[in-house]
Amino acid sequence: MRYVCSVCGYVYDEAREKTAFSDLPDSWKCPVCKAAKAAFVPEAPKEAPEPAAKPAAAPGMNTVSEEEHFTKLSVGQLAALCSNLARGCEKQYRGEEASLFTRLAEHFTQSTPPDPETSMEALSALMTEDIEKGYPALRSAADALDDRGTKRICVWGEKVTRMLLSLLSQYESEGEAFLRDTPVWVCSVCGFVYVGGEPPEICPVCKVPSWKFDQIEGREPA
Repeated sequence: MRYVCSVCGYVYDEAREKTAFSDLPDSWKCPVCKAAKAAFVPEAPKEAPEPAAKPAAAPGMNTVSEEEHFTKLSVGQLAALCSNLARGCEKQYRGEEASLFTRLAEHFTQSTPPDPETSMEALSALMTEDIEKGYPALRSAADALDDRGTKRICVWGEKVTRMLLSLLSQYESEGEAFLRDTPVWVCSVCGFVYVGGEPPEICPVCKVPSWKFDQIEGREPA
């Protein structure tokens, strides 16, 4: 039996490793990205790909209502959106646009009110909903329009979200000891988070080199 890391794609082959996956301790982690054991899933049998259906013709703009296709974003969501757009502009070497989006992200961040109901349980539920509903819906829409850029966002975004969910689970299990005296690194291209002494040589998600990782400074506990 083979098990695949849902974050980086590393394959644990029981026949090669000589140890059943179920016999590994719960504290075992992916040797590539350090995702928790729970992030692994049984390898699915390969199936022949179905021919892609041609996208339906886009409806006329005058037939689309704002209520059907637009969602009002909070200032926190706008901050995250502008931050992601800034990263995208940086990757395309558009410095001026990246700077403008960064300034917008900072503005919205400063305007974001504190959320008194924030909790690990709520955060975990939101990430789980993104994995189970959000990304499949976005991927379906991207497939229908053959939007390669959005398809890549789906692949990278879902893997990063799975890693964040894995890290949250490990933090809940180990508490402050999980991050004590351990650097946290974030890929500046895709947002992958790595907890360890040094960043990985290659990002497990988007494959950029280690110098693309930024170290995140921790905060002293209150």
